[in-house]
Amino acid sequence: MSVLVWIEQNQNGVVPNSFEVLGKAREIAAALGTQTVAAVLGDNASAAESVRPYGPDVVLAITGPVLANYRLSAYTAALRKAVEAVGATVVLTAATVHGREVAAMLASQLDAGYAPDAIDLRVENGRLVAVRSVYSNNILADVTFNSPVQVVSVRPRSFPMPEPGAPGGEVRTLDPGLSENDVKEKVLEVKSTDTGEISLTDASIIVSGGRGVAQDPAKGFALVAELASVLGAAVGASRAAVDAGYIPYKHQVGQTGKTVKPDLYIAAGISGAIQHLAGMGGSKVIVAINKDPEAPIFEKANYGIVGDLFQVLPALTAEFKKRLGK
Repeated sequence: MSVLVWIEQNQNGVVPNSFEVLGKAREIAAALGTQTVAAVLGDNASAAESVRPYGPDVVLAITGPVLANYRLSAYTAALRKAVEAVGATVVLTAATVHGREVAAMLASQLDAGYAPDAIDLRVENGRLVAVRSVYSNNILADVTFNSPVQVVSVRPRSFPMPEPGAPGGEVRTLDPGLSENDVKEKVLEVKSTDTGEISLTDASIIVSGGRGVAQDPAKGFALVAELASVLGAAVGASRAAVDAGYIPYKHQVGQTGKTVKPDLYIAAGISGAIQHLAGMGGSKVIVAINKDPEAPIFEKANYGIVGDLFQVLPALTAEFKKRLGK
């Protein structure tokens, strides 16, 4: 038996959300009386050493040329082999774009129960229980499993980032036994999409703009971006702003965009539609800026500013620059 965690990587290295999941996996493994195994996939084992300080009992380096770039069928096959090799009864991934699809396909192939986008995990009576937020975060549902293997993808920032310690856990290698002929997808070209922007799902602070920028969208989102830059924050947006073409979809927060859970969420010119609240309602502190004192966002906000974002955002930016010495 073991708790297996897929350690996802991108062009910048290990995806931080994977370490959040690994930290919780250690608690689950302790409660189940088993070990934690971190699975690192790629064309070499170099990333394995960077995982050891986060406390897995075993780091399983699954390497081969076919794993040089992410491909769903190849990575699912490799993880399936890892499940068999370590006798995993629980498989966890971060609920990133890749993490969700790998977890879903793996669960299907293993005929295993699957709980997507869990926000908490616990053990009751020797069995895993995954907690999911449903109906736009209005209800928390406990998901239990009756399959031998349980697969869960965990919503980013659901758990704190563990502190690294002294490297521990042995590194083992596993041959995935895959060739190019086994993989349906082919990588023809690799282009970096890294723009230097802070990822919404990783951000501890997010500044978002909404329909309230309509009188001058370019200037409005420039003000949002300026405040975000001063705070070291990510830039977000409501669906209304994205649909209007004010900002690309990759910035959308909400039920049809990204689900985020930052320490601070500043919503500028966002009314607070239920679809948007579903994506950011778990934020620790919410600050709302809106001209309409009756805007629904104020019911969810910890702090509210009734005012024009074109006046409020520059004032906040100037004050934060002063306070932060920028």
